[in-house]
Amino acid sequence: MEINKDARVKGIGTPGGEELALINALARRELGADEVYTFALRLCDNDIDRDFERFDDGTLDQLAPLFVGVSGVFDHQWSAKGQAARIYRTQVVGGDGSLTRDGRPCRWLKGWAYMMRTPENAALIAEIDGGIKREVSVGCAVDQVLCSVCGQPLGSCAHEKGEEYGGQLCCGVLTGASDVYEWSFVAVPAQRRSGVVKSAGRLADEARLGRKYLKSLRRELVCLAGIAERSADRALLERVAGRLEEEELLGLIKLYRDKADRLLTPGVQLNYEQDEPPREANHGAFLI
Repeated sequence: MEINKDARVKGIGTPGGEELALINALARRELGADEVYTFALRLCDNDIDRDFERFDDGTLDQLAPLFVGVSGVFDHQWSAKGQAARIYRTQVVGGDGSLTRDGRPCRWLKGWAYMMRTPENAALIAEIDGGIKREVSVGCAVDQVLCSVCGQPLGSCAHEKGEEYGGQLCCGVLTGASDVYEWSFVAVPAQRRSGVVKSAGRLADEARLGRKYLKSLRRELVCLAGIAERSADRALLERVAGRLEEEELLGLIKLYRDKADRLLTPGVQLNYEQDEPPREANHGAFLI
């Protein structure tokens, strides 16, 4: 079955000696370093995407060598005219402590691509460096899509993608890479974090700051939820918060902050009304 998934891109510039050797293994003539422009991209990962699907870890490992030599196009239009770049190296990346949406160690397939420095490509190179051309999507084939809940082929069981069963989100697990077709610059990728990657030093700094920011959001959410839902188990709240990303965290923080503010705002202590309501009416406000 054919699968289209998305990713991100980052400009690098001029290749070094080792990189140039890998590029020349694909070129029809010996290219000089000043003739080519290189960039790195996040092709795909093992996280649950917008389609409620994810790549199996083993499938990522299988995809890595298959992408070497594969060309990039635009919006999955398979035309020689639209070929913009070609991947010359890949690597499965992980082990930085980041987790997927469902709490697994995050792993992703990184690719390095090159394109010729020609007048025709100058605008595209400028757009990559400027962050305009950023998101990418991959086109590949997998053997089967399995249900993450029961392990059976999706569609042959009673589970539906995007639904929860016993607290477990159901998604389709893309299993067994059989072929890759292309990778493409797109406007909206299915995989939220796919695309052009920044330089190693800057990426590390941004990752560190991002983890610190998310940690503070998760801490704030747990605190507010503990005030708003006093019977909630703190350990459970911490586990739930640990699986959420920025958008979900900010939404829940706003919700629980409003609720916590209402609970913590002191009520009127003195009642100057002369006619006190019947005692039964006072009790009625607390009936459940």
